[in-house]
Amino acid sequence: MRYRLLATSGLAACLALTAAACSSSPSSPSASSPATTAPASASSGATTASDFGPGCAAVPKTGAGSFTGMSTAPVATAASANPVLSTLVTAVKKAGLVDTLNSASGITVFAPDNAAFAKIPAATLSKVLADKAELTKILTYHVAAGRYTPSQLAAGTPLKTLEGATVTPALMGGTYEVNSADVVCGNVQTANATVYIINTVLTPPSS
Repeated sequence: MRYRLLATSGLAACLALTAAACSSSPSSPSASSPATTAPASASSGATTASDFGPGCAAVPKTGAGSFTGMSTAPVATAASANPVLSTLVTAVKKAGLVDTLNSASGITVFAPDNAAFAKIPAATLSKVLADKAELTKILTYHVAAGRYTPSQLAAGTPLKTLEGATVTPALMGGTYEVNSADVVCGNVQTANATVYIINTVLTPPSS
C-alpha cells in the first residue's frame, strides 16, 4: 500500500532545503512561457480569475486565510491561516520547516489538504509525524524551485523537487494532477510561492 511507504521509505538528508538552495535552483518561468489560464469551467469558489478548482470553495472568503490574505504572506504563514491545510501546517512545524519555507524565494508547493492526510492510516501518520527526518523527506518532495503556471503543469514536464526526486504534473480531462493526485484548488498565490492544493499526500521514491 502506498501509504505504508510513508513510514518505511529510507531516511534522506533533506536539510538542503534552504533559501539559498531555492534561489540557486531553476528560475521562475520566463516571459516566453505559456500564459497562465485557468479553465473557466473549473472556477468554483475562487475569488480571483487565476485561482481555480472545486476545493477553492472551502477557502475563507475574507481574512488572512482568504486568497487576498494569503497573497500578502509567505507560504508557511499563509497556509497556517487556511483551515483546509491545518494538518499540513502541523507537519511543517514538526519538521522545523516554517522559517525555511517562508524565506525561500520563488517556489511551487503542492499542498495536501486535510482530506489527503485523512486517507493515511492514523498509526502510520502518527509514526511519520514523529520521525523528523522522514517527515522532512516527504514534505520537501512537495516543493519545487520556481513558480509554475497551470499551463506549464499541463505540459507534463517532470519537476525536480527540493527532496531531490521529481514529480510529474499533467492535465487529464480538464483536471490538473501531480503524480495522479488531483489539484483541488490551484494557482493560489502567496508572497513567495505558487500553491496547488492536492487531495493526496505524495510519496517520495524509496532510496
